Amino acid sequence: MPAHESATWHLESIAAHSGVGHDPVYGAVSTPIYQTVTYQHPGAELGPYDYSRTENPTRHSAQDAINRLDNGAGALVYSSGMAALAALVHTLHQGDHVIITEDAYGGTYRLMVDIFAKFGIASTMVNTRNVNQVEKHITSKTRLFIVETPSNPLLRISPLSELAQLAHAYDAHLAVDNTFMTPIRQRPLELGADYVVYSATKYLAGHNDVLAGAIVCKTPEQYNLLNDLTNATGSILGPWDAWLLLRGMKTLAIRMDRQESNARSIAQFLSKHPNVRHVYYPEQAEPDMKRLHLRQASGHGAMLSFVLAQPESYARVMDKLHIILPAVSLGGVESLITHPYNETHRELPEPMRRELGIIPGLMRVSVGIEHIDDLLNDLDNALR
Repeated sequence: MPAHESATWHLESIAAHSGVGHDPVYGAVSTPIYQTVTYQHPGAELGPYDYSRTENPTRHSAQDAINRLDNGAGALVYSSGMAALAALVHTLHQGDHVIITEDAYGGTYRLMVDIFAKFGIASTMVNTRNVNQVEKHITSKTRLFIVETPSNPLLRISPLSELAQLAHAYDAHLAVDNTFMTPIRQRPLELGADYVVYSATKYLAGHNDVLAGAIVCKTPEQYNLLNDLTNATGSILGPWDAWLLLRGMKTLAIRMDRQESNARSIAQFLSKHPNVRHVYYPEQAEPDMKRLHLRQASGHGAMLSFVLAQPESYARVMDKLHIILPAVSLGGVESLITHPYNETHRELPEPMRRELGIIPGLMRVSVGIEHIDDLLNDLDNALR
């Protein structure tokens, strides 16, 4: 579908039409799965497609759908969220420096410290909620900010417009991991970001059945650079997974509505529970952080964390849950719970985890689409 045809549509309509209009031969409503490696062409020259590492019609359709939701200059999809982030970091040079949100996903820390540091790309974990703190850590080699807001797992809020201005003042780019919010709730490119990164495994696909990542670029130049790099390294998404991603994206808006509604009710319930010490959820953040979040996002999302009054009981709580499943992913239709201290953020050194507040008894919940009464009863029974 040409971009101008959907220019005035609401995001819900754009999401529902993901992949529509990409079969010029038969007019199939659902984008076909082009399960092919290579493409026949006339003897004189290559056709529009030649080899599926370079381009594939199903993958092209998924990229177009994500790009239209974020209103970018071009999007690329990858075999996982970490593959997407690695591709972005590959645009840097030896000696460059990266600033990262201090309580970002543990896999981001592992990628930068265990992998890219060996190739001369340095990184610093910084409190990106405080622009002054960020500026103190900028060096002459800083070329990229990687920011999560809300952060994982403490749901802390960073000011995207101010960080974009700061990055550009020092000749750096701002990349925003928008996995938690999705383009339905937060649109970083419109706030000044240069790249939006997704673990598309999560809310975009939405059903815990496909691994995928995505990057949306603000300018054609950024897209062309990443596209050439991706073709060279081959970290692409296969056509079957691209099709599953497209199918999931059609219901993204209505899933986010239901999951956010459930999350708000659960956060309110947990904030009053005697066996819960603290709840992390944007709607219950400090007033200035809550106001900041609602200036740059249109909702609070479906992720929350809470601290048990008895931290040592975390395993018993998870074992007593029946609807909410102990598992380390997020964003699917099923509700999941995890213990970040020794699961999703175990890569961080223990002193760093504790200093950040990623402590024993901190539980992260990805709220699904189940009936809210069943979710509340499940939590109450486990916590009691």
